Amino acid sequence: MKRQHLIISRIKSIVIGLVVFLTALSSCKKKESIQVTTDDFCAAVDTVTGIMVHDIFSPPVASRIYVYPNVAAYEIIAQNNSNYTSLQGQLNGLDSIPVLDPKSGVNKNLAAIIAHMEVSKQLIFSEEALEKYRDSLYTKWSDENSEEFEASKIYALKVVDRIAAWMAKDNYKQTRTFSKYSVNADEPGRWQPTPPSYMDGVEPHWGEIRTLVMDSAAQFKPKAPYPFSTDKNSAFYKDALETYQIGNTISEKLLAIEKNKKGVIPEESDIASFWDCNPYATVVQGHMMFAKKKNTPDAHWINITKIALKKTKADFETSVFAYTKASIGIFESFISCWNEKYRSNVIRPETYINQNIDENWRPQLQTPPFPEYTSGHSVVSSCSAIILTSIFGDNFSYVDDSEVPFGLPKRSFKSFQQAADEASISRLYGGIHYRAAIENGVVQGKNIGDFITSKLKMKTK
Repeated sequence: MKRQHLIISRIKSIVIGLVVFLTALSSCKKKESIQVTTDDFCAAVDTVTGIMVHDIFSPPVASRIYVYPNVAAYEIIAQNNSNYTSLQGQLNGLDSIPVLDPKSGVNKNLAAIIAHMEVSKQLIFSEEALEKYRDSLYTKWSDENSEEFEASKIYALKVVDRIAAWMAKDNYKQTRTFSKYSVNADEPGRWQPTPPSYMDGVEPHWGEIRTLVMDSAAQFKPKAPYPFSTDKNSAFYKDALETYQIGNTISEKLLAIEKNKKGVIPEESDIASFWDCNPYATVVQGHMMFAKKKNTPDAHWINITKIALKKTKADFETSVFAYTKASIGIFESFISCWNEKYRSNVIRPETYINQNIDENWRPQLQTPPFPEYTSGHSVVSSCSAIILTSIFGDNFSYVDDSEVPFGLPKRSFKSFQQAADEASISRLYGGIHYRAAIENGVVQGKNIGDFITSKLKMKTK
């Protein structure tokens, strides 16, 4: 009996020893590297977009929220991939990005997405929403490979500190203290707040934000707008009359459909709605007024970038590159456009038409709260189309689902340029711009896009 117990005891000791050995062996085995994909980066960008829609950021400010996190991520990729060139010395004021030690155990893709989220957190209002998303990823990555995660995070935060110091010098904080737009109804042709909310002019000093690639906000100053006039033979009056007549034609078709309970919505109306992208659109119910949640023009083109990345099955590095180049173009476009808007201070069609043609006329789209000239959609879309074409090529067909979350159907395009053309003319269909602001805005945007694609050296091959 004693012998039997002794044998059992020895067997137990052997088994325990074997378990301890295998456990030790397992712990010594090197863990696999954390995999970070294009889908992961796109999801991070989408999360920031969702928060911006919730927080109702203006289009110019949204462009700032997109560009700095993307540059942070790109710099980490560029330092560690011979196919890409750092933006240090290419973007105004950007230098001294911390160098990555190849022996540090850093996962560059992981560090890039961490940097993107951490910079984004500094630029939004609803930090808790992003922290919740970020922390869930941090827990996942730490469980997968804690050593690699910690090394990547430490390096990413060093880059974040440098990007934060750089963006702090772009004059944004100073413009928060500048004076509001001064309304002067006695000055003919000057922009005035419009219904239903009669908001103050948005970001009147955005033209004073530091540019990234352009020499100055006025480098691509567009052709001057038509001289203001109420003379029926003047170019200004004729431009306004065209906006009025097109709006009436669309309205009449819509009323006929509503009356007869049948018919097809005019294509012009669908186009205007699809490209509305007005985060300031408001709804009035009795004594209550509240804002509709909508994309900004920047968010729309950033989503188009994602669509192109998904269609081409782009790798992680290409995704960061595309988002960064697109966001730089959008950022520069808003500075250039807003500089002109508050320089020329052109009256909106709604105000002009009500005062000089038809006091009861209303545009299909709500008029955004800033001056008319030039058309922001025209500038941003034309620039974005050139930049995305430089990345993905001509005649890149795609289905745009950017507005599906806001109750609008998908639209198909044969190229980025076709989409930009449609976005531009949508402002005439919507009744919020004159043709001159659209056409000259297109030229302005193309000039910015051409300049960025020729000046920035981001890919080595």
